[in-house]
Amino acid sequence: MGEFELIKKYFQEHSQGDGVIVGIGDDCALLQVSEGHSLAVSVDTLVADVHFPSNGDPEKIAERALRVNLSDLAAVGARPRWFTLAISLPSVDENWLKSFSQGLLRVAKQYQCVLVGGDTTKGPLSISIQVHGEVLAEQALLRSGARVGDLIYVTGSLGAAAAAVLALESKISPTAKDRDYLMARYYQPTPRLAEAKLLAPYVSAAIDVSDGLVADLGHICEQSNVAALLDLERLPVAQAVTRSVEDSAAVELAAAGGDDYELCLTVRDVQRSQFESVAKRHGITVTLIGNITSGAGVACLMHGAPHQLSKQGYQHF
Repeated sequence: MGEFELIKKYFQEHSQGDGVIVGIGDDCALLQVSEGHSLAVSVDTLVADVHFPSNGDPEKIAERALRVNLSDLAAVGARPRWFTLAISLPSVDENWLKSFSQGLLRVAKQYQCVLVGGDTTKGPLSISIQVHGEVLAEQALLRSGARVGDLIYVTGSLGAAAAAVLALESKISPTAKDRDYLMARYYQPTPRLAEAKLLAPYVSAAIDVSDGLVADLGHICEQSNVAALLDLERLPVAQAVTRSVEDSAAVELAAAGGDDYELCLTVRDVQRSQFESVAKRHGITVTLIGNITSGAGVACLMHGAPHQLSKQGYQHF
């Protein structure tokens, strides 16, 4: 099967949707952004045996690939519209491609994001997805809006995806129920798109937790020219993690493990009651974990004393 036959069979029929003037099949897609909105664009590359096991379920690999990219749109408060896919394959395995395309397009349908183009080539398995969303420019959430005195929150729970990696590497042995939960958090993270939309009016800065809470919070600090004080005892560690590893290791996984794709948010103190009220009303789990201070970098506390983590987050190189 050639490149264009592969694209037509597994991907092209799904390339029509709102705002798509021209989708898959031409040199470029032509897209129409809603009036008054800015285009939000982000791209991530996932490499086999680095970002996912090469022998993993292709449906789940596809789900993970698109979901983690959609999380970037959530981090700026954007609504998903379209995405492109560039995939490198060692060979054409039609069973693998069928499963992969089913997983990919199921997530695309769930989040109303249309596949509009991309590329296929022969080589080691890697997946690059570029997502396109739209947001009113004045409502976009950025990393640069935090100020001294802001409170730091995180959505959901932390540490599960990092614990899943340990389970995949046979370094921990969770119960069957906990393993299923950890794997779901790794392969099927929930991009917090709805949460971002509801909470955005009360948020001063935001980032999604991909490389680890401490590392990603550090990006907010750098862009906002501030520092952060993080209380490790407050971190919402996933229960499946605390049941699978020792307490100290659970805290490390939550603080620096990465791949959670929760949102780390800063909120002005005067907005605290409104922020927490909206979260409670809509069933959004948010946890106060620290505050923004003057200076630079992220400092951690444990039992009220300074605490040094063994690592700060995932390093790509």
